[in-house]
Amino acid sequence: MARAGVTTERVTIAGAELADEVGLEQVTMAQVARRLGVKDASLYAHVRNLEDLRGRIALLAADEKTIRIAEATAGRAGKDALVAFANAWREYAHQHPGRYTATQAPIRIDPELAAKAPGPRRAVELTYGMLRGYGLAEPDLTDAVRLLRSTFHGFVALEAAGGFAHERSPEQSWLRALEALHALLEHWPSSREGDSA
Repeated sequence: MARAGVTTERVTIAGAELADEVGLEQVTMAQVARRLGVKDASLYAHVRNLEDLRGRIALLAADEKTIRIAEATAGRAGKDALVAFANAWREYAHQHPGRYTATQAPIRIDPELAAKAPGPRRAVELTYGMLRGYGLAEPDLTDAVRLLRSTFHGFVALEAAGGFAHERSPEQSWLRALEALHALLEHWPSSREGDSA
């Protein structure tokens, strides 16, 4: 029988907190159990295994990050929306590095659980909605989404790894990158049927 007060949500949050402290790959069921003051075996009344826990952390993080982005971009359009979106993304990655990693890692998530989670679906809606403000339509929308994700994730991953050792601050480069993205989105090259590039 599970200890009173221990729930799937509490196990997930404990795992997420540990991920932020020690890194997602370092989280173990034993560490989560110790954090909650229970025996390892009692966790299995709430999550199936470590992979299930990581999937739940990923969904929790996706929801949290999406809420931040939604709040930051509410009522904004164009460059203002892009900058607010990007800054919310980066701030979440800085504040919750382990959870952020879970949103980017190839984690197998229970399809039934994923179907009920609003975060990933809402993230797609917010991203596509912001880009429609630039007048983009498919297939350019999907290409632009991939460009933004690659730029944002690439930047924060390199930043987290200490990859920006140049004397120019990462903050200055981040701001210039957002200016460049805005200019590109405003002048996005039209795709044509039959293009093979």
